[in-house]
Amino acid sequence: MIEIRRVLNDVPYIRFNTIYKKALDLKEGNIEAICISSYNKDISEVNSRFVNLKYIDGDRWTFFSNYNSPKAIEFKSNQNIAAVFFWRTINTQIRIKGKIFKSSKEISDEHYNLRSQEKNALAYISNQSETINSYEMVISKYEDALKNKDKFNQRPNHWGGYTFTPYYFEFWEGHNSRVNKRDVYLLNGVNWKHSVLQP
Repeated sequence: MIEIRRVLNDVPYIRFNTIYKKALDLKEGNIEAICISSYNKDISEVNSRFVNLKYIDGDRWTFFSNYNSPKAIEFKSNQNIAAVFFWRTINTQIRIKGKIFKSSKEISDEHYNLRSQEKNALAYISNQSETINSYEMVISKYEDALKNKDKFNQRPNHWGGYTFTPYYFEFWEGHNSRVNKRDVYLLNGVNWKHSVLQP
């Protein structure tokens, strides 16, 4: 689940919240899974991956990761990201574009302290996305770390939150005959401009 702390009184945020609740009521699996796409302008490469969106607080949408990971390098290279939810139970896709930045230390500490020691042990020991000889070595490294769980009580500097602020929403509703419904909201200053796209 996503913890929705505050919903802004703007149409796209209200609409997202309504659709989210509908999918949640229908027990959508992995409802918090969001595909984040980022761009590394230094090597002209785009990457996408699913992460778990943890919090929505107004226009601040937050997930957590390793600050030394490839996506961290990409976020630093270019603050523009694209994000996608797809909820099968209601055949709805929500596309978002936004600006991303590191979350505050307070948000990162708060979330870290809510997690299990088992999860925090992995945050400490994993050099995320770096090559290792085998999966068995990953397991061995993790099991060794669990023998000293108490040392993971404090959040490591290389792990924390990323927050993005949306400036574009597209709500796509699937239709059996492919006459899909597509509504777009684009932030223009402080106002959201609404338009309808052809399927």
